[in-house]
Amino acid sequence: MVFKSKKFFSFLIFFYLTFNIEGNAKDLPSSFADLAEKLMPSVVNISTTQTITTKSNPFPGFEFPPGSPFEDMFKDFGTPQQRKASALGSGFIIDTKGIVITNNHVIQGAEDILVRVNGNEEYEATIIGTDPLSDIAVLQIKSEEKFKPVKLGDSDKARIGDWVIAIGNPFGLGGTVTSGIISARNRNIGMSRYEDFIQTDASINQGNSGGPLFNMDGDVIGINTAILGQSGSIGIGFSIPSNNAKIVIDQLIKYGETKRGWLGVRIQVVTKEIADVEKLKKPMGALVVSVADGSPSEKGGIKAGDIILEFDGKLINEMKELPLIVAQTEVGKTVDVRIWRSKREVTKKIKLGRLETSEDFNIKKAEAPKTLKIEGLKIDVRALTNKDIELRKLPKGITGAVITKMEIDSPINYLNVNNIIVEAQKKKIKTIGDLKNIVNLALKSSDKTIEIVVYNNQNQKRSIGVKLD
Repeated sequence: MVFKSKKFFSFLIFFYLTFNIEGNAKDLPSSFADLAEKLMPSVVNISTTQTITTKSNPFPGFEFPPGSPFEDMFKDFGTPQQRKASALGSGFIIDTKGIVITNNHVIQGAEDILVRVNGNEEYEATIIGTDPLSDIAVLQIKSEEKFKPVKLGDSDKARIGDWVIAIGNPFGLGGTVTSGIISARNRNIGMSRYEDFIQTDASINQGNSGGPLFNMDGDVIGINTAILGQSGSIGIGFSIPSNNAKIVIDQLIKYGETKRGWLGVRIQVVTKEIADVEKLKKPMGALVVSVADGSPSEKGGIKAGDIILEFDGKLINEMKELPLIVAQTEVGKTVDVRIWRSKREVTKKIKLGRLETSEDFNIKKAEAPKTLKIEGLKIDVRALTNKDIELRKLPKGITGAVITKMEIDSPINYLNVNNIIVEAQKKKIKTIGDLKNIVNLALKSSDKTIEIVVYNNQNQKRSIGVKLD
């Protein structure tokens, strides 16, 4: 009897697993052909041209080391030379009148923009508006024809594991379809101030930028924007969620520019140590480091040292969430801001200003820090500024290189963007060129190792030994 019961129980388990597998298998698309055929006419290839002026080397056969003072001293000498440069990208049509969405970096600096529809119909396009902060651009095809649009879907409904397809113009090959799933949500990779990327393993390559990421209903849930590493097709691509993009797109079409909410605070991560000191139950929110003079925050009574826990009814679980939520809030709206001050909750009413007309925004635009690629470490860096020192409360007189970008196969990929390299091989990093020169020398050595000293994002200092490739 026991034996029979065991057999019956085993049969039930087998039946349950088989039924579930077969039931789930029905969700797997047998083919993407019908969906791709329907969507292809709405996806466009974009090519741009621009004139680049360079100056020939006044000392042929000789180059100054990167970061050398002589490099800047002689850069204005030489014969000016002009050349035409071209770039390729992707986009998609959202209106029968030929309104096209793409990435700002695809058309930035372009003198001529050509949009190819259906693989062979080519049209000129003009720019309706651009937004470098979110890397979105809106174009208008110059034609009286009617075009086939696609719809921006609800990216908030997209779930990790959902099937998606990407269509674009990789390496200038024209309409190319790739498939995959949503690998992750809410990714921040240090490219810009406002990041909330969808991560996908659908193959995305150079030239896919600006192209759409579709769900199985044929709605655009993302704008393909970035790849991790230089080659692409490693199963890690990033898309701007359609819900975030729609706010920017609507403003660019209506005004030709963006109108973002502005709070006027500089913030940093609330660490476990800070949460313990402030008697918070757990690390959450955004710590206010400073408040801009005359800003909405100053007028509303927010002070340095406050921790913003909730903004306009939305909980701030992590510091990175606040800038995006504020930016997406209507200019002029009065919101409740719940803060943690002196170990208790306080609520302040703040009337939001507009970021683009604030002095804070104009200062940011003017600064535009120069970055340098350090090939040996596979990172991009910029010079540490006095503003960095002030905001992060670093030791006075410190110099170094701030990491702005890091490739997945970097030998220091366990560090983070915004970490600061202050020393290399026992030498202080006074310019970003110093770091490049020291790394290049280490690459020529027999053991190819380098010792660097780093401040992490909590201002903790440590020394690291690095084996270079």
